[in-house]
This record gives sequence, C-alpha cells and structure tokens, in this order.
Amino acid sequence: MLHPLLYLCTVMALTASLAISSIHVEEETETITTAITSDTDLVEPPAGAAGADICTVTGPAVIDFTGRFSPVTDRCVYSMLSDSSMGFEVFATFRERRRRDVSFLDGVTLKLQDPAVQFHLQQGGRVQMNDTQLNLSSSGQKLHGVWISKDTTGVMANVTISNHTIYLFFDGSTAQIHIEKPVWPSVDGLCVNASSISTQRLNLNSSSSCQTQYNDFPDTSINCSLITDHCNILKESPFFSCNDDIDPTPYIKACSDTLCKYPSVDGLWCHFLWAYARACTLTSRASLGDWRPADCSSPAAFCQDKVCSDHEFCGEKISGGTGCLCRAVFAYDYKQSNTLSEPTVCRKNSGSVTLIGCLLEEKGVDYSVLHLNDRSCRGEMDQENHMVTFSFDSSNSCGTEIMNNGSQIIYKNAIKYQNSSDIITRQDQFYMDFSCLHTQPETKIVAFNIKDSSVVVIVKSGEWNYTVAMKAYTDPGLTHALDPTTGVVLNQKIWVELTTTGLDANVIAVETDSCWATSRDSPSSQPRYDLIKNGCADPGDQTVQVEGNGQGTSNRFSFNMFQFTGSAGDVYLHCKLQLCVKQGNSCAPDCSSGAKRRRRSTRSGRPAVISLAWTQ
Repeated sequence: MLHPLLYLCTVMALTASLAISSIHVEEETETITTAITSDTDLVEPPAGAAGADICTVTGPAVIDFTGRFSPVTDRCVYSMLSDSSMGFEVFATFRERRRRDVSFLDGVTLKLQDPAVQFHLQQGGRVQMNDTQLNLSSSGQKLHGVWISKDTTGVMANVTISNHTIYLFFDGSTAQIHIEKPVWPSVDGLCVNASSISTQRLNLNSSSSCQTQYNDFPDTSINCSLITDHCNILKESPFFSCNDDIDPTPYIKACSDTLCKYPSVDGLWCHFLWAYARACTLTSRASLGDWRPADCSSPAAFCQDKVCSDHEFCGEKISGGTGCLCRAVFAYDYKQSNTLSEPTVCRKNSGSVTLIGCLLEEKGVDYSVLHLNDRSCRGEMDQENHMVTFSFDSSNSCGTEIMNNGSQIIYKNAIKYQNSSDIITRQDQFYMDFSCLHTQPETKIVAFNIKDSSVVVIVKSGEWNYTVAMKAYTDPGLTHALDPTTGVVLNQKIWVELTTTGLDANVIAVETDSCWATSRDSPSSQPRYDLIKNGCADPGDQTVQVEGNGQGTSNRFSFNMFQFTGSAGDVYLHCKLQLCVKQGNSCAPDCSSGAKRRRRSTRSGRPAVISLAWTQ
C-alpha cells in the first residue's frame, strides 16, 4: 500500500495539477510608499543539488525551476509561466490576509490563446472557465484540451501544448507547476527566473495601488528562533532522504521568513512542509516514509468549498473552525476608528446601520443572536458581501426611542445581545447604539385672501418636507368650504381646519399653539385679537372651541365671525403650529377648567405660522 502522501503526489504526477484563480486588482486609495520590489534576497541552490522542473509558489514565496527563491511583497498579478509562440500563460494573484505587509498566493489562472479561454482556480476550490463556474469531482473532465479535476487535496489540471505537458496544482495556499521535459528556451516567467519580480508584474489596469507598501507593527508574540528551528525540520527525517534531489534551503527560507513576521495560523506551518513533500515526490524516487513527527495532518485543501467575498479570506476563527475574515487593507480604517459598522444611514422616518460581517467573525460574534431594542428585529445578511443590516421605519419602529433636544428630533436604537436569562453564555455581551438626528422645521408665514378658498404652505427644512393647509367651512361636518361666493355675516359660526401631509402620524403630532386676528396682513400688527393661546381657547371669547389639538397631524377650531370696531376693512387670521414628538398623550395641551396650561411635551423651537384673510 502506498503511503497517503506518496499516493497523493503520485496521483498528482499522473493526472497533473493546475491551479487557477480569479484575478484581483485592488482599487484602494491609501498610499504610503510606492512598492519597489527588490530583486535581491534570492537563495541560489548549492552545488550538487539537482535542478528540478517544478516551480512552487507557497505563501508569498516563489521557488523557480532551478531552486531560486524570491518573495512577492505586494498584492499584484504576476506571470509565472508563458510562451507567446505556444499561446499560453499561467499567472498568479497575490493578496494580503491578516497583515497588510505580508502577501499570499490567492489564485492562479491558465490562459490559452487558441481557443481563447481562461481557467481561474480560486479560493475554496472553486474553478471558473471564463465566467462560468465549473462543478468538478475527482473523476475530472476535459474542456478545450485541459484536463481538470478536484479532490480533498485541491484542484489539479494539465494541458499538452506542442508536445510539452504542463501540470498544475492549487490547494488555496500553494501552487505547483510541473513540466515533464526540461524547460525550453522560449518560455518565460517567475517560474523560469524568480529574480525577475519587477519585470513579470502584469499591468492589467491603470491602477498601481497593488504595489503600495505597508508597515504594520511587528507581532511580538512570534519567537523567530523557534520558528527557524521548526522550519529546519526539512533537513531532518523523514525529509532528508529527498534533500539531494530537492534542495530544502529555499523552502526553509520561505517558511522562516513568512512565519517570523506572520502568525502561524490557518495551517501555514504545514503548508510549507506539504509543498516540499509534493515537490520531492514529483522529482525524486526517494520514499519520504513517515513524516508525521512534523505534527501535521495528511495534506488537504484549506477551507475547501468555503466561499468568501473579495474583501475577505478564509481563516481560523477564535471560537474554532473556519470563517470569512477581513483582509487587512479593507479592515484597517475600521480598526483604527474602533468600529464594526458603516456610518448610520438616516432618512426622514427610517434609519439603518450595516455591520461588517467579517469583523464580527473576527470578534467571535454570531450575528444571528443580535437584535434591536425590539428582540424581533434581527439583522439581515447580504449573502454576496456578508454585510449585516439592521433597520427600522415608520411601519416597524423596532423599539426606536424618539427624543427632542430643542433643535433636533432624535431617533435612537441599539444593536445588542444581552441574554441575562441563561445561566451561562459563550457570546460576549454586545451593545452598539446608533442615532438619527433630524433638524426641526423652520417657521413659514403665508397670508392670502378668502377668495382663494384655502391656503397651503410647503415646509422644507433639513430632512423634513411637508405641507400645512388651513381651510374655513360653514358647517361642523366640514363639507361646505368658504369660497369667494360665500357670504359671511357677523356672529356666524365658522369652522377652521388645519391639516398636514408628509408627517409620520406615529411619531409626530401637530399642535395649534395660538391663533389670533389682525386688521392688517402682518401677523405682528396691531390691533390683535386672540382666539387660541397656549393651545387652548382664549377664555375671553366664549365662542371659541378647539378640537383634536395635539392628537394627530390635523386639528380644528371654531369661532363666531367678527370685525374690528371702527373698521370695515379686512380680517386676517393667523395660526402658529408646533410639531411635537408624541410621548403618550403629552402633545395635547391641558385645557381643563381654570388652569389653561400646557402639558409638558417635546416641542419644536421653530414653529410654522399660517394666515387666512377675510375681505369686506
């Protein structure tokens, strides 16, 4: 029976392996230092080590066919192997994960010119042919001359072009390109010369942001001496039997350089050993034997079939298992401002806030247990980008508290998880409040003649946009409106209705604060006769009656018609309206016998004044 690792690599050699991933070109705007990738820091194979026609890309490291090593320090796309005369190219995409200053192989693409087709091997074992997602299995399938398959170890593919067979393998962290025959002169790319980093970078668009260099704070928890000792296991049993065929030095350097700067999580330690073991089995007849002392499991693709968004990568969660965590460049601004969400989105009668799903994963917060003040109001996750949105509106307030500070109406709610009824909890107590502030409407004044039948004022102030209408009637049912042909005699009962549209009746009530008459069109002119004061009928005029004041978005009052003594001129009626945030019945004035005082209420500091005129 073959050893599991030997079996894996034998299958890889026979069926071939190709890793292809979608190309990502960043569009971030933060610029710190323009990246100039050094062509130094190369590891040359020592004399006596056999050259191998296998190229390994693992983490940020490229180890070419001759065993030279060079790290990729940015987040760009590079040509790994190409021959324009043969019509093919293999290129690799690099992205950051937990740190901005360490890049990792994120995917590989095989591009053929005839036929014009691209195979993208992506994270999670996904494979796309151009824009079509493929469903693969270990039995494989042949598409446009490319044989491609997938099993628990990763994705494998091979293609024969001009009698040259190219095998590719990709497991989400490591790609290996193997050629059966020696490298031919016309082929180019990093797999031919790892030192050609600067010349093999592909300019797939006009943006150079992928070259931006970052410098994150060092991880002081990393013991580099211990890491180096661990990586040097490649010179010990069971790997030393392969050292004469595959020089372990570039693999050791790739391992130590990466893990001295980046935490040893997400199975990285084992990925470097697996990469060497695969290369060894492909190029040597030596048996590795039992290499489990390295404390690694059998080779397996990491996060197989786990789909993350473009701003995420699949990694180990603090609670165990794997999940979609935020890439460091994307998460940087959120972490600097110590926030887990986008800014609150506020509209006239609604509000919403969106939490960053990958930040919640990183904190170990289960979004499904979070809720607003009303426990029935839960967040909705976008399955494409994993953002979680909580919202309220006029039809479902979700426990939103509505307050007023004199100049603004404030809608306040909170996202929380506080399950005090359980004996224990493994979720952190979570609380994040958010608010929407709306400016109170400004004062509006309009005067008109009765010949126009009614007056309508449009009020626009900040987020508020509503109308106020005042109309006079001759009957209590408000069915016969006054118009220019209607005659009004002294001491005749008149009913006046004040209505608004565009306001949320569940939140706002309209209070007629005062109404008064003048003989001129200016509300401040003299003489002045009061009909309503402080929301109540003026006790000096027993004909005045007020109905529904402060109870909704409309109200009305009535009085007996009059004229100013010694004047046969016009009568102008003015009313001042106040918006009130409803708190129980507090918006209705207290007009009980005697006191005629206002209830305490949350009122606008800027009322609207509307005027109506009768002409003789």
